[in-house]
Amino acid sequence: MEQRIDGKAIAEEVMVEVKSLSTRLISDTGVIPGLAVVIIGEDPASQVYVASKGKRARECGFHSVQHTLPDDTSQQALLAIIDDLNNDPAIHGILVQLPLPSHIDEGKVIQAINPDKDVDGFHYINVGKLTSGELGTAFVPCTPAGSMILLLRTLGRDLSGLNAVVVGRSNIVGKPVASLLLAANCTVTIAHSRTKKLDEICRTADILVAAVGRPKLIKGDWVKPGATIIDVGVNRIPAPERGEGKSRLVGDVDYDEAVERAAHITPVPGGVGPMTIALLMANTLSAAYRSAGLEAPKF
Repeated sequence: MEQRIDGKAIAEEVMVEVKSLSTRLISDTGVIPGLAVVIIGEDPASQVYVASKGKRARECGFHSVQHTLPDDTSQQALLAIIDDLNNDPAIHGILVQLPLPSHIDEGKVIQAINPDKDVDGFHYINVGKLTSGELGTAFVPCTPAGSMILLLRTLGRDLSGLNAVVVGRSNIVGKPVASLLLAANCTVTIAHSRTKKLDEICRTADILVAAVGRPKLIKGDWVKPGATIIDVGVNRIPAPERGEGKSRLVGDVDYDEAVERAAHITPVPGGVGPMTIALLMANTLSAAYRSAGLEAPKF
């Protein structure tokens, strides 16, 4: 029996909570959560993504600011904008849309963001808090945080003792989601492109998180019967059946095969993706709560 995890529906639940808590914060303290997004260049996909972030922020009642800069913007000019945003009390969250042009040092830009406004969760201070278990004050990257909410709302709040396998070791998804699973008392294995007998390791997983960027890498017979699968992969592959030159999105898991064995599985699209923007809103709200001297809400 197919057990799709509906990321769109759960993301909307989170958004309803964010809107309610934002309204309460504004009425109780007068603090309006503020999100600033900085984008360099005219990449159409990034433009669409950034526009959707701004739209969602306004839906939550946030103060939303967007800085759109030309491709040839210097690193010094970008850092100056970040410094201004760091010092702007009306801005609680700062997001720099990646990737940046090759002449700009991404690492230097990310580390220039005030950790208290780093709603992407990429600053070393937030990374350190996450890996040391200081989750109460850490900003967690949005995709891993969203993945955990999908797990917790699907399986219940206690994941203790479950075997979790994370396929992928990126700083953006693999490592943070492994830290979150450890904090939830799972037994965690991190696998990657150099892992031997990957199929055997995947078959040990009660929770399987795929975040490696290889279409349909994980086959149905790699899945332990009854496992829960979170597929973070977004890969575009040719779809000639839709017409010449057409394509479609697939995950890192062969969905049609895996769904025969998994108890729960996220589709691609419509699984983890919608959670990412919802968690960006949640992180921004948390930053605003902390700036008002209040405990950040939990989602």
